[in-house]
Amino acid sequence: MEELRDRILKEGHALNEAVLKVDSFLNHKVDPKLMYEIGTNFKKYFENRGITKVFTIESSGIAPAVMTAMQMNLPMVILKKQASKVLNDDFYQTIVHSFTKGSDYQLTLSKKYISKDDNILIIDDFLANGEASLGAIRLVEECGAKVSGIGIVIEKSFQPGREVLEKRGYDVYSLARIKKLGKDLIEFIK
Repeated sequence: MEELRDRILKEGHALNEAVLKVDSFLNHKVDPKLMYEIGTNFKKYFENRGITKVFTIESSGIAPAVMTAMQMNLPMVILKKQASKVLNDDFYQTIVHSFTKGSDYQLTLSKKYISKDDNILIIDDFLANGEASLGAIRLVEECGAKVSGIGIVIEKSFQPGREVLEKRGYDVYSLARIKKLGKDLIEFIK
């Protein structure tokens, strides 16, 4: 998606060979028009898959996921990273390692928001090592539902996430694929 790549080059900050800050339009301050275009791209790619729900992981995936769900006329479910005092034992949970934070967290899905008949589209802001996507997949498949695709806003293609997910048979569609990062350096796969 050319508009996204342009914004990454204009406003993104490569802090080093692993960290790209895009907080001015994606995950702190959000550009709704850009998110709408992101949702349009995901809809076009995934629209004929029989998808029944769009899932994302809080919090940075919410904006692109809600725009995708809105355009596909589907419900969106947010997988929670925080333990909730109002959740009872009626949920699925798995442990996920966060590359960005360097720590583990519990990913939680209420059983009332998924059924074995669901075909799920997972939308996330970044793909690095694939840990977040794998955690979401575990929760979806634990109840017998199917993952019909994974939409990624920004993929760090130099990290193993895509390969890990594709080897397991998942269709990964990324809007911006980064080949190389370095201090003040951002290179895309064409």
